Amino acid sequence: MVESRDYSDEQRLYEEYRSRFPEEHGDRAPAGSDASVGFYNTMFMWPLLTFGWELFLETCLDERFERIMEEFAEINRRVFRVFARLPVNFVVCHDDIVTSRGPVCSPAWMRRYIFPRYEEFWGMLRAAGKEVIFMVDGCIDAYADDVFACGARGIISEPYTDYKAIARKHRDCFIAGEGDNRVLNRNQGAEIEAMVRSMVDTAGLTGGYMMCIGNHIPWNTCPEGIRRYLDLSEELAKR
Repeated sequence: MVESRDYSDEQRLYEEYRSRFPEEHGDRAPAGSDASVGFYNTMFMWPLLTFGWELFLETCLDERFERIMEEFAEINRRVFRVFARLPVNFVVCHDDIVTSRGPVCSPAWMRRYIFPRYEEFWGMLRAAGKEVIFMVDGCIDAYADDVFACGARGIISEPYTDYKAIARKHRDCFIAGEGDNRVLNRNQGAEIEAMVRSMVDTAGLTGGYMMCIGNHIPWNTCPEGIRRYLDLSEELAKR
C-alpha cells in the first residue's frame, strides 16, 4: 500500500475529491443517500506504512515519536477538513489498530497518539452532519468502546470480533463483518446455516447491520459454500 498523494495544497485536494460528486449537491448529500468517501490512513496506518512494522515498533515508544505523529496528524487535518465539505453522508475511516488476537499497541499508547486524533478528526465530520464508519482488520473487542467514544457510528471488522457484545452495548450502532470465510470453505450446510442464523440474531440486537464476510471472499473460496451463504442470507436476513 503506497500513499503518494500531494497533501500540501488543501484547496487543490478539495477540488480533486469534489470532482467525484454531483456539482448540484453543494456540500451536503441528499437525505437518505449512501454517498460516501473513505480514507485508509486515519492515523495508525501512517507510521506503519511509512516505516514498516519493525522500525515502527522499534521507535514508537521514543519520546521523539510525538513530533512524527503530529506531522502525520497535520496531514490528516487537511484531509478531514476537505471531507467535511464534501456532499457525503458517510466517511469510512480505516486503521488496522489490532490483529486477529487483539491490540498492536497498549491502551496507554493508543490514548496518547491515536484516539485523541480520532476524536478531533471525526468531530469535524460530525459537526458537518457526516456519519463515521470505522473499518479495521482483526479483533477490535479491546478498543470498540474507544472507537465509539471518539465519534464513530459503526464498525466494520472481521469475524474474530465479538459482534454480539458490541451490539448489546452500543444498540444504535452499525456493524458488519461477522461472517467467516473459513465456514464457507468447509461447505457444511448445517454450519453455514448456523452462522447465518447467528448473524441474523446479532442484527436483531442493533439498529444497523450488514450481512458481510469480514475476512472477505477471495478467489479460492469454495463456490458451493458461497452459494449456500448467499441463498440463506436472501431467505433469512430480513427485519
